[in-house]
Amino acid sequence: MHFGEALGEERYLSCIRHAYVRGIRTFMTADVYSLGEADTMLGRALQGIPRDSYCLIGIIGHDIYPGKRDGAKGYLRFSDPRLRSPEQYGSYLRMAAEKSLERIGTDRFDALLLHNPDSIGYSSDAVWKNMAALKENKLASRIGIAPGPANGFSLDIIQCFERFSGLVDEAMIILGPMEPWPGGYVLPAAEKNGVKLIARVVDYGGLFHDDVKPGHEFGHGDHRTFRPAGWVEAGNAKIEKMRPTAEKYGITMLQLSCLWTLAQQAVKSVIPTFIQEVGPNTKAIEAKIDELANLPDIKLTAEEIETIRQIGDNKGCMHLKGGHPEFTGEAQPDQWPLTPDLEAVAKRWNVDPKRDLVYSMAQ
Repeated sequence: MHFGEALGEERYLSCIRHAYVRGIRTFMTADVYSLGEADTMLGRALQGIPRDSYCLIGIIGHDIYPGKRDGAKGYLRFSDPRLRSPEQYGSYLRMAAEKSLERIGTDRFDALLLHNPDSIGYSSDAVWKNMAALKENKLASRIGIAPGPANGFSLDIIQCFERFSGLVDEAMIILGPMEPWPGGYVLPAAEKNGVKLIARVVDYGGLFHDDVKPGHEFGHGDHRTFRPAGWVEAGNAKIEKMRPTAEKYGITMLQLSCLWTLAQQAVKSVIPTFIQEVGPNTKAIEAKIDELANLPDIKLTAEEIETIRQIGDNKGCMHLKGGHPEFTGEAQPDQWPLTPDLEAVAKRWNVDPKRDLVYSMAQ
């Protein structure tokens, strides 16, 4: 994504070790990131550290092996019918898990998530039977799902929780003070089905790190330049309204974002994106890691949680991915029509797709 300043390999390795020393004990990697190099780098950084002293999360599902990149859409999902039939899912998943573990230099994941699945990945019995086999074969202690990178997929996630209740242990969603929608629809279903949620990008494109201000110049190719014009200014205006709560508790804005997100009962872990921003007046990435490591044990009040949610309310701010009412035509890898099954999910969870899952305003 080319976020911020490109750092040398040794500093990346140093940041991972720094996180461990500071007390962070969960590390996540995805095989598609740099086509396996993220796995390799994480393994190098953790080399010599006792394996039982940290939690390792892997993410697989984009076919980077026999698969081919589909232009800007990325690598095909392993379940794409152009690549293989359901009878071949198991061999692919096991191969991908084993290769990722080999690059990291260990023998098991504490959790292994299915990365950015297509509609088949959310709903296929064959997919989840073979994900469960990875647990049975001791390649992973827990399994789950990691939608994205775009926001949406709410009904598909809930359908997955319900259909494979007891199999899906964890899920990673987009959720934070600036993005309570649409991830908030997933929270009750996660609680009911015993799914532990990981909330990612709680930094909101770096704004909660508090060094991306109006007029900030992003580096060449930075993925955030594709966001709508004015998002930095609008986001900072909302952050200023939240700042008094952070000042009340003597915490940073990133810590406030993390605490708000962790206040959602189903959320058990938060993952900011650590970015070394371009420019002279920016925080060192190590200092940002320290803020997460030093997250205090503070409980926001119900009133504070709701006030922050209202400030950051983003309902209707974008076209969503997954099954949603605005999509028509042939299903795509990351969006598809609203099926009768998904309509039934919406009804069970009091979601009105035409009211709750459509683009309705600019943020």
